[in-house]
Amino acid sequence: MAVRLTDQDLLAELEPVAEEELLRHEKIAEEWFPHDYIPYSMGRDFDRDPWTPDQSRLTGIAQTAFEVNLLTEDNLPSYHREIHAMFGHGDGAWINWVHRWTAEEGRHSIVLRDYLVVTRALDPVELERGRMQQMMTGYDKDGKDTLRGMAYVSFQELATRISHRNTGRYSDDPVADKIMARISKDENLHMIFYRNLLTASMRLDPSRAVEAIAAEVMGFEMPGAGMRNFQRKSVEIAKAGIYDLRVHHDEVVWPLLRHWKIFELEGLDDAAERARQQLADFLAGLDQLATRYDEKRAARAERAAAAAAAAGSASQPVDTH
Repeated sequence: MAVRLTDQDLLAELEPVAEEELLRHEKIAEEWFPHDYIPYSMGRDFDRDPWTPDQSRLTGIAQTAFEVNLLTEDNLPSYHREIHAMFGHGDGAWINWVHRWTAEEGRHSIVLRDYLVVTRALDPVELERGRMQQMMTGYDKDGKDTLRGMAYVSFQELATRISHRNTGRYSDDPVADKIMARISKDENLHMIFYRNLLTASMRLDPSRAVEAIAAEVMGFEMPGAGMRNFQRKSVEIAKAGIYDLRVHHDEVVWPLLRHWKIFELEGLDDAAERARQQLADFLAGLDQLATRYDEKRAARAERAAAAAAAAGSASQPVDTH
């Protein structure tokens, strides 16, 4: 049975893997520029033409999803602080990755904000107030050690990639869709880096890695949870099918668990075995919750369709002949 490593020992052991993954990332990551994605010709001076709600070309739910996505990205200074604390080991690959990741993530809030302001998709005053509140709230890793941090960012990067991609598709705006597709590519590459480092960690300390993965699946929360009205906005986004329990279960949690072969590992200690059983029970419950939510949404859609049909029939003129 493998010996449990300290965080510093683990990072030192993983340094060659981090170097390899960083080089791979640098080879395949595409350079891109936020200004290439913004329709600046649509821009108008706000002092001459103040913002009004009717100017947006996004629907209400798409507006909400874009706001949540941008305000989440806005908290980059806090995220940088946290990943530096978890992964900023020495002066080699780890710290180089931390800086590279931060630089790439910075483009996301730039392009999203420019798009939303230039196209007048959201009230720029409220958007700025939201940014101030979100950054002042900050983000805290809540005592996560290196392995739990690695597990969390693996799930979080994949969740962000899918949330961004689905938001773009839902927007019904080709410009927005193109922007979100571009951001999603970055998020996917970031997920792969962390996923592969955690794969290597499982060879070094499988029991501790399993405990970390189980803890993060069962306690997962998106980094935007601290923003105003996050719960209400999350419900609206879920009702639209952009990111809900089914998406989370099927497209985020299970793909990573299968990749890590979490339920096939052998030689775990007793604590890790207990954590794995708790994870299995949690996943079964999550699947049931997702199914019930899907059924409720389908029922709501049926009722709405029936009400629309009834309203249409009532509006038809009566034939008196």
